[in-house]
Amino acid sequence: MPIDEGRTFLPVRIAVLTVSDTRTLADDRSGDTLVERLTGAGHILADRLIVTDDSSAIVARLHAWIDDPQVDVILTTGGTGVTGRDVTPEALAQVQDKEIPGFGELFRWLSYQSIGTSTIQSRATACVARGTYIFALPGSTGAVRDAWDGILASQLDSRFRPCNFVELMPRLTER
Repeated sequence: MPIDEGRTFLPVRIAVLTVSDTRTLADDRSGDTLVERLTGAGHILADRLIVTDDSSAIVARLHAWIDDPQVDVILTTGGTGVTGRDVTPEALAQVQDKEIPGFGELFRWLSYQSIGTSTIQSRATACVARGTYIFALPGSTGAVRDAWDGILASQLDSRFRPCNFVELMPRLTER
């Protein structure tokens, strides 16, 4: 789909949250991949943190960034599988106003082309919470590449046609 070069690029302020019991900033390759991709696209890294696979910790961090006017979008990586410690989708459900079901559907379709039926184990999801977009991605570098390159790079580009998430930002809190 086309980028309309006649339109102005609007950088988005993006926070990156890695959900993991074992990763640190020194070895968080998925978080690094997201930061490289978003800054390479011209967006602004608003913040970056790592929290454990604990629903209350995830929810607390999400609320803090949702309430921060310097954060437009939150990208999480990790905790979207089906094991007992994977609780990121449940955390999103606690803060969301509106789910974006097409994100997870499209992510799994794209991922299927890379990893086949193993994509069924992903519960990647997205939502809007008090005017902030939140995208929950799996924790692998391949998954974050698939999500960024196949969906987010274009949907977070204000020049993307026929439509994109950025142009809707001013209207997300309408009643």
